Amino acid sequence: MTTVGPLPSDIQPVENETRDRIITGLVTVIPFLAVIVAGWQVWGSALNWTDVFLFVGMYLLTGLGITVGFHRLLTHRSFKTKPWVRGLFGILGSAAIEGPVISWVADHRKHHTFSDEHGDPHSPHVDHGGGFKGAMKGLFHAHVGWIFIHTQRGNKERFAPDLMKDPVISWVDRTFIYWAILGLLLPFFLGWIIGGTLVAGLTGLLWGGLVRVFVLHHFTYSINSLCHTFGKKEFETTDESRNLALIAIPTLGEAYHNSHHAFPTSATHGLRWWQIDISSLVINGLEKVGLAWDVVRVSPERQASKVAS
Repeated sequence: MTTVGPLPSDIQPVENETRDRIITGLVTVIPFLAVIVAGWQVWGSALNWTDVFLFVGMYLLTGLGITVGFHRLLTHRSFKTKPWVRGLFGILGSAAIEGPVISWVADHRKHHTFSDEHGDPHSPHVDHGGGFKGAMKGLFHAHVGWIFIHTQRGNKERFAPDLMKDPVISWVDRTFIYWAILGLLLPFFLGWIIGGTLVAGLTGLLWGGLVRVFVLHHFTYSINSLCHTFGKKEFETTDESRNLALIAIPTLGEAYHNSHHAFPTSATHGLRWWQIDISSLVINGLEKVGLAWDVVRVSPERQASKVAS
């Protein structure tokens, strides 16, 4: 349990909060509007298999960029890999449009330092009041509200100095906007090439770009909100993290969040044989072909020592 709250040096200074909020608002609202258009398209039976392929393909690529790249590799150092693989995962995660990689990592490391205490950037349990109203306010803050607030964002120099010194990752961080745009242009051009028409390109952008961003964002946000409120606490931790199997597959294994907080550096979050962890399977595959090594795994004995009573 943390006994000292965050210091001023733990919080990232804000250069232009209004600009950042406008950009965050656009990234939040535009994909939502795209989902409405997509619903109309499905209702009108205009959805085709190319759109489904682009949605699933882009979701997996950018989602794994977040879960395997931003989270397990760069935040927690759960395994080691070659510089070009590190850069590739950084690019894929950037295309998810959840923010530049170093800021993302700094926020998440700060979350672990002050999990569900004052200083946690997105706890649903701190300073939101009691009762049903407080619970709903906390869930909203943890899910999406916190990205508009800059009072507890992780200081990059404090929480991610290793990545600031990493030439590959610092370059990916500086060029974030290009990878975000590429993540939208790629499904557009693939849809155009496969479908042969501009309309096919636009529906590719809709499903493989905007709808994919919306769905991936909200499953990622659910780790911060739902997985700190609902589910099973399988291991003893000092916070309110939970394992929520219901969303384990769309979160690519990240929803085994209590297991993750119990063993933060573990490359596997689904620690039981029946817990599907797609991100862990990808890391195992990289290890088998020699692209990952020093993969951190938790022994059964260590797991048993922290099982919740």
